[in-house]
Amino acid sequence: MNIDWNQFTPWSSLAGGALIGLAAALFLLLNGRIAGISGVLGGLLKPVRGDIAWRAAFILGLVGAPLVYGLFAGLPVPQIDADYAALIAAGLLVGVGTRYGSGCTSGHGVCGVSRLSPRSLVATASFMAAGFATVFLIRHFFSI
Repeated sequence: MNIDWNQFTPWSSLAGGALIGLAAALFLLLNGRIAGISGVLGGLLKPVRGDIAWRAAFILGLVGAPLVYGLFAGLPVPQIDADYAALIAAGLLVGVGTRYGSGCTSGHGVCGVSRLSPRSLVATASFMAAGFATVFLIRHFFSI
């Protein structure tokens, strides 16, 4: 394994994690809702009157924040070592997983684990185990 120590940013990462935790906690305290992205987006796909504005604002904030950041600082250039077919398959599998798991990594991993939800602890452990197994299999048996 090769670590690029020039890209190692523990303080920025800590600040980002703290902001995500603070935002999720405030969202729960002020709105009584879990900040799970799949649930917020899913609610826009099946709109309920009086429930659309905050969901749209939430999603616009997720999309708009990097754009605003890009006005003041350079955005990182992503390096994706997979073809479009693999990315589409991965996206579909994540979507299916969020339906079977009754939530996504943000809902279970950030919000549920912080509330010590047994269901979220199991879901997050399952997400992590599946990710570890997938990377191991692809790197060691399929050489992709």
